[in-house]
Amino acid sequence: MTIKQTIDLPSKPLPIIIIGAGGIVKDAHLPAYQIAGFRVLGIYDIDKEKAISLKSAFPIVEKIYNSFEDAISESMTHQVIFDLALPAAFHIETLKKLPNHSVVLLQKPMGETLAEAKQIKTICNEKELTAAVNFQLQFAPYMIAAKQLINDGLLGDVYDMELMVNVNTPWHLWDFLFDLPRVEILYHSIHYFDLIRGFLGNPEKIYASTRKHPKMLDLASTRTTAILDYPNHVQARIITNHGHNFGLKHQASYFKIEGSKGAIHIRIGVSLDYPNGMPPTFEYYNLEAPEKGWQNLKLEGKWFPHAFIGSMGVLQKHCIDKSSPLPNSVEEALDTMKIVEAAYKSSDSGGLTFNSIE
Repeated sequence: MTIKQTIDLPSKPLPIIIIGAGGIVKDAHLPAYQIAGFRVLGIYDIDKEKAISLKSAFPIVEKIYNSFEDAISESMTHQVIFDLALPAAFHIETLKKLPNHSVVLLQKPMGETLAEAKQIKTICNEKELTAAVNFQLQFAPYMIAAKQLINDGLLGDVYDMELMVNVNTPWHLWDFLFDLPRVEILYHSIHYFDLIRGFLGNPEKIYASTRKHPKMLDLASTRTTAILDYPNHVQARIITNHGHNFGLKHQASYFKIEGSKGAIHIRIGVSLDYPNGMPPTFEYYNLEAPEKGWQNLKLEGKWFPHAFIGSMGVLQKHCIDKSSPLPNSVEEALDTMKIVEAAYKSSDSGGLTFNSIE
């Protein structure tokens, strides 16, 4: 049995203009586009030296723009995809400046609040933009493989998913997070909410608690427990603790799927010993062939950078053929943002105090 780990890419992809030259572009966007053979017309960043540095490191970058307006002018003579690798706070003002009918990939999250997400969708509709959000975890090779095994019936009826993260995250690498009222769910677990939506759709109910860590009091919450309930006894759980600074031995970062006929266990290695990371692993078990035990799938890539091929690739395909699905469209991303909002509201108002029970 051949287990697919990549999406099909268009034979003639559109060129890309990247706005922003931060670490995510260096570590994920450009390596992914280089692997995929995507053409990058150029990069613009307010810090021109960052853009120059990336151009020297990645030969696929053809030029550096002196201004955002220069980048827009380029799009008047080419059909391009704008890759907005910017903090969420800049999405709205940047989208307003893009020409009508542009194609754009937004860095996640889709704004910093649900209200901003709705405004982003309105702008995209009014300007008739073809827009997607870079929720890329669903396109990691091991997630594509998991979806195939489920679709092929190897797991039977899926009834349980669990995503566990117990790591020591170096939050100091992202200075801007220290000024924000929302951190863990909005900038980390949002990937997991979107991933689970990709497998199970929107949940019926959401329960969540997100808390600060006593060793990270200068940040908003960095520990989350969330439960997503679905019909027919299906449930998904997300459990994260970013302050496990007791060595690697008991750190964990995995995604587990259970069904009536089988199960999958994926180690998401990038979160372990970050930013060094550890290799991902993929194991699966089929109750109809118990003599085989847990089988290992040799992986052809990982989350960073390979998943970023998928998030751009599906947008490329949709631009060329509108019948091609766009699972990370702004419409889909808005539902992910609704789950994020529900999780925060549940954390703020949910739960019963012990003293209220008589």
